[in-house]
Amino acid sequence: MVPSHRRVEDVMTTPVVTADRLTPYKEIVRLLAEHRISGLPVLADGWQVIGVVSEADLLAVRDQAAAPRHLGLTAGDLMTAPPVTIPPDAAIPAAVRLMNAHHFRRLPVTGADRQLIGIVSRRDVLSVFLRPDIDIARDVRLVLDEVLAAPATVTVTVCHGVVTLAGTLAGTLAGTLAGTLAGTLGPTTGRSQEPRTCHDLSPLTARLMADVDGVIDVVTRSAQPRLEGGQ
Repeated sequence: MVPSHRRVEDVMTTPVVTADRLTPYKEIVRLLAEHRISGLPVLADGWQVIGVVSEADLLAVRDQAAAPRHLGLTAGDLMTAPPVTIPPDAAIPAAVRLMNAHHFRRLPVTGADRQLIGIVSRRDVLSVFLRPDIDIARDVRLVLDEVLAAPATVTVTVCHGVVTLAGTLAGTLAGTLAGTLAGTLGPTTGRSQEPRTCHDLSPLTARLMADVDGVIDVVTRSAQPRLEGGQ
């Protein structure tokens, strides 16, 4: 079985520091400073995320208005809405894409009707890369066993999160993955039942390895080192 990937719910932070619509400017600043965070969700009725207020929102208002007015502003005035949120079962790469697309440092994690469940930050998603090399090597081998008909022809070394694949990548696509993987290789010419060659599988295998939690890079070589982790 191909190893499952960690989800947002596996790395998110709880409980969450929050504000409501009436939380004043100065109190928001205090919360951010006290908890050393860059932003916080704004809730309605104590549970539903209706916006997010960040350091950037606070500074933007200060740049636009006279200083004495700021202390009277509330989270409802300052927040960015509607909020960009992510479900707890989303994959880590999905959270990364959302953060990069919107230039956010953190995302509220929500369930039905935008009910607050947790919050996920850049630091949280980066924690995936703290996995021990030996655990990464085990999962890489498990993926190879599912993808290749002759997985013993490929050896794996993992060092500081960098996976090195060595050996012959020849073999047929295995099990129920055949149709899906064949589709990623582009149109066929009526020979989809024939064995795939080393040239065919090398790019595909590298892409699959890159999806394993903790993998930073994938290198392919013709040499055949032993299966190791953390060496």
